[in-house]
Amino acid sequence: MQNRPFPWQDKPENCQDVIWRHNENPIIDRYSIPTSNSIFNSAVVPFEDGYAGVFRCDNKAVQMNIFAGFSKNGIDWEINHEPIKMQAGNTDMIESDYKYDPRVVFIEDRYWITWCNGYHGPTIGIGYTFDFKEFFQCENAFLPFNRNGVLFPQKINGKYAMLSRPSDNGHTPFGDIYVSYSPDMKYWGEHRCVMKATAFEDSAWQCTKIGAGPIPILTKEGWLMIYHGVITTCNGFRYAMGAALLDENEPDKVKYRTQPYLLGPAAPYELMGDVPNVVFPCAALHDEKEDKLAIYYGAADTVVGLAYGKLSEVIQFTKDNSL
Repeated sequence: MQNRPFPWQDKPENCQDVIWRHNENPIIDRYSIPTSNSIFNSAVVPFEDGYAGVFRCDNKAVQMNIFAGFSKNGIDWEINHEPIKMQAGNTDMIESDYKYDPRVVFIEDRYWITWCNGYHGPTIGIGYTFDFKEFFQCENAFLPFNRNGVLFPQKINGKYAMLSRPSDNGHTPFGDIYVSYSPDMKYWGEHRCVMKATAFEDSAWQCTKIGAGPIPILTKEGWLMIYHGVITTCNGFRYAMGAALLDENEPDKVKYRTQPYLLGPAAPYELMGDVPNVVFPCAALHDEKEDKLAIYYGAADTVVGLAYGKLSEVIQFTKDNSL
């Protein structure tokens, strides 16, 4: 790791929670580029002496696309005004009606990007870049309909691994997390169920559907998977953030899973926006030595928020408050 600043604020004195918000949230406003109606559900990764990101920017026609951006400190961002233009990667079929909710991870020699790709409905798009200037689109991972494709940061048992959430063509009223494997980032199979939505009476905040969030983090306790959970209320969907610990070598085995949420919509920018009552995590930075965790999340489908926690405390909370 190069000597780049880690985005961080200490926990406020009066905070009793394991996760706390950046005190100047949102860090990215909905109108941060000239064409945007909203910027949210975006991904961040260390890059050179700072950070790079892939941002969901819906324009004022509410066309969904992904844009590259850069930051020296992970908090103050400059987002390109034009969307990412894809070249052919391992396929010439790079058709895309829309792109949204990206994730980014460095594996081996390049940065891999996944997103919800419009190909006769939502599915998982895959691409890569070496420099965040040129981008190459690959074969879609799955048939429609699928969302929340999240790659593991290293091979598992010699294969690439990806979490996803099979869905429908609308505002899906169901959804469980699966893991799939690939030898080459082109052909995916060996699909296994990881985690299902909960029973209402056990943990209602995640009883309608769940989906993987940031890239999983390998810890001594297994893979830390931060995820979103949804409840259907009389006012519609409500999205909150939880965590689970998965087995290192068999990630379809869940060791622990939070019964209470880690962070739910409570701040004004999470409660009010184009889609109220949404906390949707998409990226996380961690510093194991300093025991720091920084989580980027979409708020109310409108802006980008940042939250912090101690990595060890999040793991302990997950173990102590597991279903």
